[in-house]
Amino acid sequence: MDVDLSNITLRPFRLSDLDDFMGWNTFTSKEESLNYIKDVCIPHPWRRSIYLDDRSIGFISVKSASGDDYCRADIGYAVAFEYWGKGIATAALKMAVSGVFKDMPGLVRLQALVDIDNKASQRVLEKVGFLKEGVLRKYCLLKGRIRDLVIYSFLCTDSILDSKSILMFPFVF
Repeated sequence: MDVDLSNITLRPFRLSDLDDFMGWNTFTSKEESLNYIKDVCIPHPWRRSIYLDDRSIGFISVKSASGDDYCRADIGYAVAFEYWGKGIATAALKMAVSGVFKDMPGLVRLQALVDIDNKASQRVLEKVGFLKEGVLRKYCLLKGRIRDLVIYSFLCTDSILDSKSILMFPFVF
């Protein structure tokens, strides 16, 4: 399946995304999925649906820290399995990064944590311009196992990379 990356948009979740959301095989029932969209996705301050050809096919979520750490936020993303390897996550993440710094005044640092074995997700972050900072050893329980995670960061002063690794635009802080 060829994907026209120019058709990707990010938008807040809607209850009408239910059928698409069910296709992600995340939840076992429509009621569970509907409750998740209604109770988690819609009220979340910065969770966007990755939308392609009139379908919700994934999400990007940004959770800002609080208190004295307000300048930092964690970013995560997922794309439905059938869309893996098509450049969708990279394109959507580029859009999200540019929007997040505009939407969250005072945000200086976005960070992402990735399982050390998830090379594809690490590559997505690197294509966008995130810098690998290191490995957090035995950092969390993931799928029943204590795992090492790789930490990546993107600062408001960094630049998003285009497909040829040429700087596109810097953010102003």
